[in-house]
Amino acid sequence: MRRNALFLVVVFFSLALIGCMGYAVKEVKRQEGSHQIFSEKGPEPAVYFCKKDNCSRHLEEAIVAAQSSVHCAFYDLDLPNVIAALGEQSSIIEVRVVLDDEPYEGALSGDGVVVEDRPSRMHNKFCIIDGMYVWTGSFNPTENDNDLNDNNAVLMSSVYLSKSYEEEFSELWKGEFSGGEEVPYPSFHHNEVLIENAFCPEDYCEEKVAREISRAKNSVYVMVFSFTSEKIGDALLFNPEIEVRGVFDSSQAGSKYSQFKRLEGFGIPVKKDKGKGKLHHKVFIIDNLTVITGSYNPTASGSENNDENILIMHDEGIARLYAEEFFRLWKAS
Repeated sequence: MRRNALFLVVVFFSLALIGCMGYAVKEVKRQEGSHQIFSEKGPEPAVYFCKKDNCSRHLEEAIVAAQSSVHCAFYDLDLPNVIAALGEQSSIIEVRVVLDDEPYEGALSGDGVVVEDRPSRMHNKFCIIDGMYVWTGSFNPTENDNDLNDNNAVLMSSVYLSKSYEEEFSELWKGEFSGGEEVPYPSFHHNEVLIENAFCPEDYCEEKVAREISRAKNSVYVMVFSFTSEKIGDALLFNPEIEVRGVFDSSQAGSKYSQFKRLEGFGIPVKKDKGKGKLHHKVFIIDNLTVITGSYNPTASGSENNDENILIMHDEGIARLYAEEFFRLWKAS
């Protein structure tokens, strides 16, 4: 069935061009042989887990703190405080929002509305604030995702990450769905930590996730809403010497194509979440050193059709936080 992707355009301009929240990022570029290394210094990323951390409030605060622009791409949006923050800021600065039409109920509107007919989903959940901050993760700014479902969000101050996400947003804004140019800064160093990012389908998210998993030396922990990718399932089974565990959303684990039963059949410890809401994470924790998160469900639609994004953080401190969330869900399942 063909569907429409809805753009909501609310454009106002401001002369204020100072960075939001008082932070600065320093860019550093160096050459290693013929390969240019992009590096920057700046604040450490903030990580939030919903419901515990009230992601709604943190997103609202980030929007309210914006000084020049807010560009957001949301699959779904119904949180009154986030809608109000976007509306209030639109009278002062440039605010642009791209929404998928499937869950849209008209709570946010603007002076210009463009409807693009297409068969797949705009499934992102990100914002770029002042061209400097990126908010991304599994969290849709909805009451269910904030108060009922298990989700995560990352807020990162980064020149290179912001440029990559702005490029993707520009494509969505112009109606270029389910494709586009490859990400301009696929990897860079932030405070000496390797950060990678990609957008599906043009950057082959499935291959990138499988590649990272296949490099694991000790462990891979999975917490995922929907997981049908055989390629990523193969990567989890590739090295029988490493520890693999998974927590799946109970409503999706029983589907015909879910990797739950396959992994279980090979003796991998997997559990179905027993929470009241959905386990909506899309997370892989590798060797307690690397985290993969974002909007990407490892499915055929997520890999080939939908507009998605992934963030790969090779950061031991952040991995520790995600591992704590994993074991919280593991023990409760």
